[in-house]
Amino acid sequence: MGKSHEERKKEIVEATLALTAEQGIKRVTTQAIADRVGIAQPTVFRHFKSRDAIFAAVIGWIAENLFKAISSGANPNDPADEKLRQLIQRQLTFISKHRAIPKVLFSDLLHLESPQLKAALQQVMQRYSQRVIQLLNEGVQSGVLREDLDAEETARYITALIQGLVLRWSIYEFSFSLEKEAETVWTFLWLALKPRERKFNLRGGNDE
Repeated sequence: MGKSHEERKKEIVEATLALTAEQGIKRVTTQAIADRVGIAQPTVFRHFKSRDAIFAAVIGWIAENLFKAISSGANPNDPADEKLRQLIQRQLTFISKHRAIPKVLFSDLLHLESPQLKAALQQVMQRYSQRVIQLLNEGVQSGVLREDLDAEETARYITALIQGLVLRWSIYEFSFSLEKEAETVWTFLWLALKPRERKFNLRGGNDE
């Protein structure tokens, strides 16, 4: 009995991820994908209309599994700063297990060749940013983060910091532990996020 349409699509996406990790996105052809799965090339096109459609599914896979990872084991009763720290830890742990991710995210295919794929990635980034903004606002309101924090601006910088780290990890051939970098990232961020200490004057008031 043959495999279902969804099972075969899953195999094709997983094969594409593996090949991208090994070779980079430009060298991943539909023939190479077919060979990895063990099917004929025309069979690939029964499940995906084009190579871009395959990579759209890859971005969908990354998004689905990333958001599962950053939500896994989350305790809604934790303070917002701890939720944010764990989100960063889980995000970097997830990416560290999938070396194809930076090769997809920083490829010409997304940035220059396919506006559709770029738009799909932008949606993922917006969804991620909204989650970070939510945690930042929660932290400000509960007093665990500085009260003058601009949540949207801070979320953009956090996203850029993570992207820069992942890019460096890829450029340096995955030669350092991305997962271990999470605490360093958090230590750096905490200096900017933590509430400012109030200085009390001799008259019993406080100075900002």
